Amino acid sequence: MKAVSGVFGSRSDAERAMAAMNSVGLPQDRVTLLTPGDGTGLRSVPTVAAEQPGMGKAMGAVLGGTAGLSGAALIMAAIPGVGLITAVGLLGSAILAAAGTGIGATAGARLENSMTEGLPEDELFVYEDALRRGRTIVIVLAEDDAAAARTRELLKAEGAEAIDAAREQWWIGLRDAEREHYSAQGKNFGNDEKFYRLGFESALHARTRCKEYDQVLAEMTAQIEELELQYPGVSVEEPFTQGYERGRDYYQQLCDKSQAA
Repeated sequence: MKAVSGVFGSRSDAERAMAAMNSVGLPQDRVTLLTPGDGTGLRSVPTVAAEQPGMGKAMGAVLGGTAGLSGAALIMAAIPGVGLITAVGLLGSAILAAAGTGIGATAGARLENSMTEGLPEDELFVYEDALRRGRTIVIVLAEDDAAAARTRELLKAEGAEAIDAAREQWWIGLRDAEREHYSAQGKNFGNDEKFYRLGFESALHARTRCKEYDQVLAEMTAQIEELELQYPGVSVEEPFTQGYERGRDYYQQLCDKSQAA
């Protein structure tokens, strides 16, 4: 499975895109929608709120006819650093769990199969940034590269921003502050930005967030060694490590702001 994602400026645009995908025969259980807030206005479908992190398992509901997703699971949970999120679709539980809500898989055994293959853990922080900005995300699991290409074109035709573009916007918003921080140490950000950013993003990966560098040393060492093979003779380890530490601090600050709100 290959995850193909599109970022929409409004929930109504995202719902329209989901309906379009349904009309061309895309399997309903391959489509997931993430939107900020409590889901009010989702085609007047009743919602069921999940218990908050640390307060037990989330509750699920079965929806009828939401944006063409008959029988899709709907859950709500608070994502650290983001706030309350509504997810519609079988992949929603897995994404919210990966985001650290601790809700588990509310869709039961149906999530214990190939539907969770291709879960885009490395894009999770991009989703979170878009959701913080009030945007809505549609994620489609495609069977192969050809299906992924067709889905990408359909999302684009419906007005979606590609996830790679959203990732670049996220970094542009941080870049000046990170350049100032790194340059203040007498280091050349222009030369090291690629590796610094890779370290920063690694700290936001679903498997490593909130962990100290030495807790994920083996995984980070493997990444650095791979980069050193790709860029022989280039200093990789220091900017990568510093980027990781800054990424970890960045995520912690988001969580602190969320808790204080």
